[in-house]
Amino acid sequence: MNRTRIKICGLTREADLDAAIAAGADAVGFVFYPPSPRNLSPQRAAELLRRVPAFITTVGLFVNAEAEDVRAVLEVAPVNLLQFHGDEDGAYCRKLGNQFGRPWIKAARVRPELDLLEYAAEFEGAAGLLLDAYVEGYGGGGKTFDWNLIPARLPLPVILSGGLDAGNVAAAVKAVRPWAVDVSSGVESLEKGHKDAVKIAEFIAGVRNADAGSSV
Repeated sequence: MNRTRIKICGLTREADLDAAIAAGADAVGFVFYPPSPRNLSPQRAAELLRRVPAFITTVGLFVNAEAEDVRAVLEVAPVNLLQFHGDEDGAYCRKLGNQFGRPWIKAARVRPELDLLEYAAEFEGAAGLLLDAYVEGYGGGGKTFDWNLIPARLPLPVILSGGLDAGNVAAAVKAVRPWAVDVSSGVESLEKGHKDAVKIAEFIAGVRNADAGSSV
């Protein structure tokens, strides 16, 4: 059975982090982008990182950040993996990954005019390509995109994002067969940055059910 990895992103509270870990998340994400309602200070992220047990990947999300800003975060909150979610080019991503000794992933804001094969080639060396919906600004805003726009054979592991929730994630996994899925707003309560433990558990169960169905 192929197991789809799961990242819960935009965590801001201890209870939500604990719920994600207890439900079986493989990775947990922290946002370092001041305009975001889920933005954390390095000090606050460090408090949350101390609760993360072994073998769970911690991810820091950055948007068009200066290298010194990334350094300032990592000195206090040493996440395992960097997520570049803005207009960064391949040279920038590779330079910062090497500079800080971290694997990295790059987000693509998917729309019909974007050639994902060319995009993936630009980001050679990435640990994965995160496919999100195209909206104004950065982040998918809880919107899905047409999964048929994803080429059958991308040269990087696909991390599917954008508008996923417990109601559609099983269908997404079956349709795309991604390496991983990434969710933020789809497991939140009414307030951005506040997750719902039941929604997290239901989301992860949806992924596991889709995986189990692929083996029969």
